[in-house]
Amino acid sequence: MLTVTPITDCAAWNDALRRFPNAHILQSWEWGEFKRATTGWQPLRLAFTRDGAVAALASVGARRVGPFSVMYVPKGPAFDYTDAETAAAVLDHLERLARQRGAVWLKIDPDVIVSTGVPGEPDDIPYLPGQQFAQTLRARGWRFSADQPQFRNTIVIDLAVSEDELLAQMSQNTRRKIRAAEKKGVTVRPGTLADLDTLYALYDTTARRDSFIIRPLAYYQQAWATFMAAGLAHALIAEVEGAPVAHVILFRFGRTCWYFYGASANEHRERMPNYLLQWEALRWARSQGCARYDLWGAPDVFDESDPMWGVYEFKRGFRGTVTRHIGAWDYAPAPPLYRAYTQAWPRVLAWMKRRGQRVE
Repeated sequence: MLTVTPITDCAAWNDALRRFPNAHILQSWEWGEFKRATTGWQPLRLAFTRDGAVAALASVGARRVGPFSVMYVPKGPAFDYTDAETAAAVLDHLERLARQRGAVWLKIDPDVIVSTGVPGEPDDIPYLPGQQFAQTLRARGWRFSADQPQFRNTIVIDLAVSEDELLAQMSQNTRRKIRAAEKKGVTVRPGTLADLDTLYALYDTTARRDSFIIRPLAYYQQAWATFMAAGLAHALIAEVEGAPVAHVILFRFGRTCWYFYGASANEHRERMPNYLLQWEALRWARSQGCARYDLWGAPDVFDESDPMWGVYEFKRGFRGTVTRHIGAWDYAPAPPLYRAYTQAWPRVLAWMKRRGQRVE
């Protein structure tokens, strides 16, 4: 029998979350507060205890979208997914909560591996607990979501090896470009809160060059500054003769480090600053006691038709393990309303975009 209790203290929540091997920064206290301040998601942090010990945690965000109420558990809930009893109890409670709150949907996006390796290749290895949990969701009436807010697939580098071993396992081309960046005068330094304008300027340049939309400066000041001040984010800036030419912004929680943001100037790209930045990011994560470095994103379809293919080829040069997750799943208390929402809301979003409105 699980007892469900809200947690309203930052330290108590984060301390409990860190004990889970699949603890994700998107379930951290700080992430909930960040989304509350920037996009209106109201976090409810639930602890599921058994015999006085925390067996599961779920930071549940809730918000209004037009006339609708929706709920989302980003990269959660966190618990032992081999424990069928706990899984059933957690899902029972979350489904009941969605019904009580009149939500059109409740989305969960657990950081649960379903397979590793590239589909169809020799390293394609299924992970049975993740596949069984996906079957459990399907049997309970959950739907694989057409809206996947986070990357389903990524590449994870094991940091429990020496720096020499990290270098040796990279592709020869990647090692060559790291050395070339050093020889061509690229240096890397830590970024601080005083560098926020520089970080944003490089990010804006990258967005214009690569044709993707970014949010206003205030959003990233909240995202980067808050987590840097809490010791949960770290920036690295590559420079050529003192001028910033690229950056990465790393987030970390528990024993995982994520490469969330990267940017580069239009100048000096031939000096390969991004390769040296990733190498220094790996070294920094390892020095902080992290066991894993998550490159945060890999294609859904593993061929050149996927828009992430070019980024994927860059990341694959650092090797690591392609890791595929079960993705986001939706529970719909009222299926007809859910169908109406999923059919109508994309049209509303398209209309808002045509009118030039920012869509959250």
